[in-house]
Amino acid sequence: MKSQDLDKYIFRYSIDANTLEEENKLLKTTVEQLTEQLDKLKENPLMVCEIREMINDKAIIKIPNGNEFLVNILEGVKGLAAGDTVLVEQKNLTIIKKLSTKKSFDVEKFVIVEKPEITWKEIGGLDKQIREIQEVVELPLKKPELFKKIGITPPKGILLYGPPGTGKTLLAKAVAASTNSTFIEVVGSELVQKFIGEGAKLIKEVFTLAKEKAPSIIFVDEIDALAAKRIEIGTSGEREVQRTFMQFLAELDGFKPLNNVKVIGCTNRKDILDPAITRPGRLDRLIYVPICDENGRLEILKVHTKNMNLAKGINFNTINKKMEEFSGAEIRAVCTEAGYFAIRKNKSKVEKEDFLAAIDKVKKEEELEGKDYIGMFG
Repeated sequence: MKSQDLDKYIFRYSIDANTLEEENKLLKTTVEQLTEQLDKLKENPLMVCEIREMINDKAIIKIPNGNEFLVNILEGVKGLAAGDTVLVEQKNLTIIKKLSTKKSFDVEKFVIVEKPEITWKEIGGLDKQIREIQEVVELPLKKPELFKKIGITPPKGILLYGPPGTGKTLLAKAVAASTNSTFIEVVGSELVQKFIGEGAKLIKEVFTLAKEKAPSIIFVDEIDALAAKRIEIGTSGEREVQRTFMQFLAELDGFKPLNNVKVIGCTNRKDILDPAITRPGRLDRLIYVPICDENGRLEILKVHTKNMNLAKGINFNTINKKMEEFSGAEIRAVCTEAGYFAIRKNKSKVEKEDFLAAIDKVKKEEELEGKDYIGMFG
């Protein structure tokens, strides 16, 4: 074999050796990665828990199912306090690591946050209630210096109560609009049903959000679901509701009345509310929102028909008398249905007959709902 050929063979083999060496390194790295992943798969998962109380060198934790345990803390885990989120070993629940403090969820995904544009002129038949809300909510938000000058503290919140459909939510939105406040709506029944185990945290974050977006109004609809009279029954669901309610009371007690945050509760069942919610210093101004009288119904009817294309000669007084005991929501439904009756007849204007037909339809729907309600409970 010639020396030139020998050199070629030696060069080729040296290249192959280098290539094999690189491949070998790559394979070793891959094996190490796979081994590491396999070790992770073999590890027991850690449980996320919340510290309820610190007792010397131990802690009371709450596990996800709601049970509480007194547990040890791994040496080297420092700076723990009540409310911290921690990782615990599943077998003996020893605290392994503290998690960084973060919101458990984005609170704005679970409440309605808006800037309403409803004006006082769009609410009819509730002059007395509007006057009271302006005194209790609007005036302190617009002119807090008046209260400081006189030396009195305005109420932190109010409770709107009365039959359904009478305009309680509209009143709350209108005062938010008149004060240019952020309107944060929380539904009590959804809070209780959807957020078992998280209700108290959500309440805390709602108040934090309200302070961040001040001036703001926290509107708690169906507050009776959250603040009903407490009973001595030990089911986990009822205990959770009570914890959420106690957090709500603590938040009410924890902020000053002049810090541009107001709370408005709304209920159809004032009779079942816990007295703790309406005691002085909390939602202590009670405003009853009733079914409107004849004059009030006429005002509401004019509000809802002001943009409608009406036929000439419609006598609102005649239509109004047909709607005795109608709520504001039902009067609005009548106006909407009257418009539909006109559309079905291909008319460009709404006539008296359309309103009368709409009144009959709304009455029948109310009667059917009443029968269904009696059938459920009777």
